[in-house]
Amino acid sequence: MKAGAVLVLLAIVLGATMAGPPRLGWYLAAWALFALALWPARRLPERRLRVLVVGGGILLATTGLTAPPSSTTDFYRYVWDGRVQAAGISPYDHPPADPATASLRDAWLFPGACGAPGLYPLPDGGCTRINRPTVPTIYPPVAQGYFLLVHWLSPDGVRHKALQIGGWVLAVAVTLLLARRNPRGAACWAWCPAVPIEAVNNAHVDALAVLLVVLALSTTRSRARGALLGAAVAAKLLPLAVLPGVLAGRRILAVMVPATLVAALAYLPYVLVSHGSVAGYLPGYLAEERYDAAGGGNRYLLLRLLLPADWAPFAAILLLALIALHVLRYGDADRPWDGALLVTGSLLLLFTPGYSWYALLAVALAAMAGRWEWLGVAPAGAVAYLAPAAATLAYGLACVLVLAGARSHDPALATRPGRPCPPGKE
Repeated sequence: MKAGAVLVLLAIVLGATMAGPPRLGWYLAAWALFALALWPARRLPERRLRVLVVGGGILLATTGLTAPPSSTTDFYRYVWDGRVQAAGISPYDHPPADPATASLRDAWLFPGACGAPGLYPLPDGGCTRINRPTVPTIYPPVAQGYFLLVHWLSPDGVRHKALQIGGWVLAVAVTLLLARRNPRGAACWAWCPAVPIEAVNNAHVDALAVLLVVLALSTTRSRARGALLGAAVAAKLLPLAVLPGVLAGRRILAVMVPATLVAALAYLPYVLVSHGSVAGYLPGYLAEERYDAAGGGNRYLLLRLLLPADWAPFAAILLLALIALHVLRYGDADRPWDGALLVTGSLLLLFTPGYSWYALLAVALAAMAGRWEWLGVAPAGAVAYLAPAAATLAYGLACVLVLAGARSHDPALATRPGRPCPPGKE
């Protein structure tokens, strides 16, 4: 089977990608094999394809467990936040560098010698593997609950592996949900290189938000959908972009009331026990990443080709608002994933983040909608992360791919459960 052989080769390449320092060449090779695997799969019978999608997805996700996280240090913060909560301390109150939490430090997160690469200095001397050690956490409360749960379930000395296993469980759960609904579309998630790299190997908590969104969009009950979306937003704020697609043509209160209630209840315990703001480092992060009014860095790259840099942030917000309003007005209530993908994908193209794990939500939505052309935002984020000088080109190509896919889309397929990904015979 051609697709199966390509998937085995893709697993080998992914293993090599995560075995050492991140290299752009390996990433691009993995994405090329991903595209090559999708092509023969378009003609396979649905039952046979479903087995290949699930089996291949499990194989590829498992490659993420074969090496320590390859291109991120975020998981150190996850471990620390779980440890702090288990000690009865709010992660929003004390940054890792605070002497008040010194009793929780160990030699893994806080090495005695500071000569190794990838370490961050502490104001009182010493160093840590946790990035931004002088600021409190940025992660919302449902993510914090996940960190605490992983901490409770982790044996001593497990280090990063428990979080990787958690990411594996989340990634495979999404694969199973998508494959049950539409195996041709599910291949877009199950075989996507971003899943084993970012959801499993790098253990990004975005995978938890993706699972909650897929669960939300898989139910037709408005209250359940709203509750799950509220939990998704309280795990990672990016799922806010899904709301216009969900609210199009529906009873807004039936979705928004449970969504707001669940998010508020998730925040409530932390509000009660924290002495400071539960927004944590979020405002500082937005400024650090140049999402503020000044713009700059590698943000708004495509808009800055056409507009002065100072105008780009306002143009991005305006365009995204217009897209969201368009989805609210004209979106298909029976296919909320279409509008959710349009807003989420447009957000990534307009704001051009330098992290490929932000695109995991877009990948899952593309799988639900069967719109392969939006998958380009994920490798664009990887290029922006590994080779910032090429970020404009990468996001430009992703935008061209989206426009080309939109022109080739057949509106007659819009009433069907999901367009195959890639396009093929029904």
